[in-house]
Amino acid sequence: MNRPVRIAGYGIVTPLGNELTPFDDRLFRGHSSVRAHALTLPGLDPMLLPVAPCAFDESAARAPSNLPVDRGTAMALAAAQSALQAADLGATDPQRLGIFWGSGMGGSASFDATCQALYGQHRRMRPTTVLTTMPNAAAAELALRHGARGASLTYACACASSAVAIGEALRALRAGWIDIAIAGGHEAMLTPGVLASWHAMRVLAPLREDADAATACRPFSADRAGFALGEGAAALVLESEAHAQARGARSPLFLAGYATNCDAMHITQPQAAGQTRAMRAALQDAGLAPSDIGYINAHGTATLAGDAAEAQSVAEVFGNTTPVSSTKAIHGHLLGAGGAVEMVAVLRALERRCLPPTAHLSGADPAFRLDLVRGAARDAPQLRYALSNSFAFGGTNAVLIAGRDH
Repeated sequence: MNRPVRIAGYGIVTPLGNELTPFDDRLFRGHSSVRAHALTLPGLDPMLLPVAPCAFDESAARAPSNLPVDRGTAMALAAAQSALQAADLGATDPQRLGIFWGSGMGGSASFDATCQALYGQHRRMRPTTVLTTMPNAAAAELALRHGARGASLTYACACASSAVAIGEALRALRAGWIDIAIAGGHEAMLTPGVLASWHAMRVLAPLREDADAATACRPFSADRAGFALGEGAAALVLESEAHAQARGARSPLFLAGYATNCDAMHITQPQAAGQTRAMRAALQDAGLAPSDIGYINAHGTATLAGDAAEAQSVAEVFGNTTPVSSTKAIHGHLLGAGGAVEMVAVLRALERRCLPPTAHLSGADPAFRLDLVRGAARDAPQLRYALSNSFAFGGTNAVLIAGRDH
């Protein structure tokens, strides 16, 4: 049951770009897309917040249901379309095609606009409001667009949502329930109500002026103070080995392992023990040893407690010889989309055999015993396997391992 599953193609809508060339340029140069956003709401003090938006126009998107489309759902449709174009599958059996999708806050852009219309402007609701804001709206639209009649499942596990979606698609393909899966996630929450809610939690990096924004998120730094909120989507087309062989296709990239568990200790405070168990379980699922992993894309949110717990768990499993970086420094925290976008960063590292740096890391926390990639990208000519961590509010941990053929 630990057979690898081929990655036939992938697509993105991200703060670093919506195509691979600009994405790679920013990813490997550590070029930040975070900027300052001034938020003013009645009754609240003005807020200056770090955000990482996408250059994406959802107004041109058309949902196959012909319903109004949420910004996040539009991103999901665009990312999946790019992934399928890259995969070039040809004719597929719709009964053997499944959708596995993740999002922490679903149609949050539409919900925020609905609340403003109802309570602020005293307007009637559209009859399509529920259908636009329901958590599985994106998965439903993806199934309609691509005729997927296999499983259509949505996972809402906060920051681990899309990593869980990809991992559960891996399990379904291994079990033979389907032949092809469109798996990934989206998040579009840069709206007034959502931004104010995250600001109230005091987990966003503080800003004094606009110039602070680009370097506000500093994972694993001694002076880290929180993250920037981002938005985006990423989709992977996953294919069973047997199906790939039958159509004469063989992508060099594959998913090798996955594990998920729960800390069951605290709803916001991460636990190193649970993370350690998840990483070891993913290695066992892939049939690999810690020494086989050549790169770790850390969850790395730049919060005091989060980075400390992850540094402890990574060191316990891998020691201090496996290179680690967090790309959230430049694309922000994408919540439910984070696992999928960061898996694309892992795939780019595998394809280019080059490790992206953790940007803005001038002074690492001296308590961390990690080989942190900093400053510039690092060549990794022997890179074969890489691991991606996603650790969420609610205690959900998800770990994915990807690889490439020699």
